[in-house]
Amino acid sequence: MGSNHLGRVIDHVHLRVADLDRSRGFYRAALAAVGLDGAIRDGAGYFSADELWIDAADSAEGPFSRVHLAFRASDRATVDQFHRAVLAAGGRDNGAPGERRYHPGYYAAFAFDPDGNNVEAVFHGDAHPSDPPPTPSP
Repeated sequence: MGSNHLGRVIDHVHLRVADLDRSRGFYRAALAAVGLDGAIRDGAGYFSADELWIDAADSAEGPFSRVHLAFRASDRATVDQFHRAVLAAGGRDNGAPGERRYHPGYYAAFAFDPDGNNVEAVFHGDAHPSDPPPTPSP
């Protein structure tokens, strides 16, 4: 990272889903598991959590989306908890908790959300990501 870091690159992530209520349950469980319980804000036809915006796909706006989304975890136990929580909330396993080859200490778990988005929780070990995990505002 070093001097090449430019700050946050992503402003927001917008997911379009087939079943808003089912996805709301999945993302509530995912965010709670990584320490962001209560981060979801509900609105008419959407919900959001900080930079994450999720609404229902319809024919006027186009089909649902498929992306890879990773939540930062504070430790390995949080990654393990995330995996259990999202599977219990209707996610499909896409990689049990474990070390990955991306860099030393990269510990992650993956699941598909109800629309097939690849959702991950990752703990970077001794690596130093650019910013600490966010804390929800009251």
